[in-house]
Amino acid sequence: MVRLKLDLHDIFNKGRDIDQALNAIMDEAERTKAKTVEIIPGKGSGQLKKRVLRFLDRKDVKARYHRVEKDSKNFGRLFVHFRH
Repeated sequence: MVRLKLDLHDIFNKGRDIDQALNAIMDEAERTKAKTVEIIPGKGSGQLKKRVLRFLDRKDVKARYHRVEKDSKNFGRLFVHFRH
């Protein structure tokens, strides 16, 4: 089972880089038929996590995945599940 991981700690304050990284991981998930993508916005103030959730909530992006799961044990982590 293919599982991808995207850690956003290094680019947390670079808006364009964040969107590019999110788009790239979505493309890679589709290309490799990954079932799950783990996205780590980190804990911080929660602004980066909100930005990631807004990205995932866009209509064009939402059509690409099955569901988003917020990690109940780790506030700074999200899972995006795919149905290929």
